[in-house]
Amino acid sequence: MSIDVKKIRADFPMFRNGIKMQGHDLVFLDNASTTFKPDSVLEAVTSYYTNRTSNSHRGDYDLCYDMDVAVLSARKTIASFLNSDWKEIVFTSGATASLNLVAFGYAAKYLGPNDEILLTQAEHASNVLPWYKVAEMTGCKINFIPLDEQGRLTVENLKNTLTPSTKLVCVAHVTNVLGYLAPVKELAKACHENGTLLCVDGAQSVPHCATDVRDLDCDFLAFSGHKLCGPTGIGVLYGKFELLSKMEPFMTGGGMNAKFDMCGDVNYLEPPLRFEAGTQNLEGILGLEAAVRYVQSVGMDNIAEHERALKKYAVEKLAATKKVTIYNAESEAGIVTFNVDGVFAQDAATYLNSRGIACRSGQHCAKILNDFLKTVATVRASFYFYTSYEDIDALVEAVTHCKEEFLNAYFN
Repeated sequence: MSIDVKKIRADFPMFRNGIKMQGHDLVFLDNASTTFKPDSVLEAVTSYYTNRTSNSHRGDYDLCYDMDVAVLSARKTIASFLNSDWKEIVFTSGATASLNLVAFGYAAKYLGPNDEILLTQAEHASNVLPWYKVAEMTGCKINFIPLDEQGRLTVENLKNTLTPSTKLVCVAHVTNVLGYLAPVKELAKACHENGTLLCVDGAQSVPHCATDVRDLDCDFLAFSGHKLCGPTGIGVLYGKFELLSKMEPFMTGGGMNAKFDMCGDVNYLEPPLRFEAGTQNLEGILGLEAAVRYVQSVGMDNIAEHERALKKYAVEKLAATKKVTIYNAESEAGIVTFNVDGVFAQDAATYLNSRGIACRSGQHCAKILNDFLKTVATVRASFYFYTSYEDIDALVEAVTHCKEEFLNAYFN
């Protein structure tokens, strides 16, 4: 079923309100960074403050009980979305916090100087820096799985890099610069045959394609709400229950313990509450549940199909200008990473902004990918189900005139 973009946009105030940049109608092509929020999400967040304000698991009155039920409902909704058990859904502040929870709750506890963690060059900082810190703390080694010539992670390259010392492989399901879809199910099989765990950064995949963690058989998966039409400051860590049960909490405090005494004897609750110390982002949890229900109503397969079509159209149109270098023409995700020939990436993005077009430029928090790309910075246009073909046309038109008009504007 094709997506009716015009109808979809009617659900989003950012479109209805006629937002402009530099006097132009906004063309938002930075959805890999964050996404717009539909009315249903905003209503869920607002309703917490206007009709449902209370804490959760902190009182013996109706409002508090209702919030307990609402949080459990959200956990079950997200578990169903991922095809997991609700006890395997931990609420965090985002994918970064989720990955750090695995790093310091699991890896820092169980890894030592003879162990190894494998990453790739294409990883976001949130899936690199926590593991560097774990290596500093434990003495374990960090090594990298080679990418193929396109920048893909292949099962063959993983198998060739795995060793008996490899305890953890941490990779993105979809990389945030090149947009390649990793074969997670096959990677998980190779890891498990080697006695290795697989941790997946799902920040760029969960909002864009159907994700079944039982079928993928990954051990951990992290994602953020704000990239899925949800609020900022809320995210999820999925973990297999037996692994969560072995982990140490990243933070301690109220709500995550069963008891403690003056002798320092502490008993923690079972997962997922063990990892949710203090008052949670309750409005964020309600907003995330609404966001999940919204994208499910659009259809995850429909979203993926729409983005693939946009990607193909954008690559063809941009290539036809003969004025750009495209770095990921063959990748699956709705991400086009490019440079305007003869114009530095940030300068190109500044020019696009003057035309009302929002793209990201720079290194996109994937700083160790520069050597592979052989460039210090790129422009990234990223799409979602509310992106239109007219948005792509506006980008192509601007790119066509970018070098000439930018040079004239800033150097004459």
